[in-house]
Amino acid sequence: MIDARPTRFASALLGLALSTLATLAQAEEWPRGHYPLPERGSLIGEPFTVAATHEQTLLDIAREHAVGYEEIRNANPDVSLWLPGEGTEVVIPAQHLLPDAPREGLVINIAELRLYYYPAVGEGETPRVETYPIGIGREGYDTPLGTTRTTMKLQDPAWYPPRSMREEAAARGEPAPAVVPPGPDNPLGRHAILLDIPGYLIHGTNQPDGIGMRASRGCIRMFPEDIEALFRRVPVGIDVHIIDQPFKAAWQDGTLYAQSFDTPEVQAQELTSMLDAMATLETLKAEADIHIDYAQLRQALDAAPGQIVRLSPNA
Repeated sequence: MIDARPTRFASALLGLALSTLATLAQAEEWPRGHYPLPERGSLIGEPFTVAATHEQTLLDIAREHAVGYEEIRNANPDVSLWLPGEGTEVVIPAQHLLPDAPREGLVINIAELRLYYYPAVGEGETPRVETYPIGIGREGYDTPLGTTRTTMKLQDPAWYPPRSMREEAAARGEPAPAVVPPGPDNPLGRHAILLDIPGYLIHGTNQPDGIGMRASRGCIRMFPEDIEALFRRVPVGIDVHIIDQPFKAAWQDGTLYAQSFDTPEVQAQELTSMLDAMATLETLKAEADIHIDYAQLRQALDAAPGQIVRLSPNA
């Protein structure tokens, strides 16, 4: 008679297989741009690589993985923007340091060109954060900083070009319409979330290649699929923290993680930005017995703008 009881080895294999399947199932539950909140620390996600197909541009790949223009360019400086080529390995910078801001409502880091949403969760649910690339105001059309709130949500909004835009267009001999109805020519896209700052919105776009750039007139643009997902879940009346943090750092599991963004403001006020960064690091030093080699850190950040660098300060 054959003993049908599983051997210890078979049981271990079965347990490993079930554990692996459970891990994969859990990973698949997290939609685009969603990450579980770390119990401690500020690091979420992991970078990974994908192989380009012959018809994809670097911007196509970036959009597929919720990455903006500057992010994908910084992570792949030697890859062609318009023709990466069949089989080319493309780095997806899907690792982020959470900004130093309240982990509630919406947090928009202008320097990073990225939005974070901390949804309220029910009992037994895993706390999470959603993060998406954004487009913001170009020079002269700065997005205002501070704490505001969402006031209204509009689907298929009409767009009313501001007077300044109509006057500029008229001066070029191209009179702008008083209103642009919903449709493919509407620069607001199909979804808009109004803020309690007159004239400022979080909205979609009919020019998605501009996500991850400083190209708007101050509003916050998102990929159409990202604003649609956010539109469904973000309630009216939640806080929106608009910040400008060109330097982020976190001490986690014996390693210092840091990230620096080479924004126009940083270039114009390099000394002030460097002092702010050092103040952030001094705060981290006070929280843990660590030594930081500032020269090594600066060299690493300069070599990898916008990317998270890892240092072992006590090594």
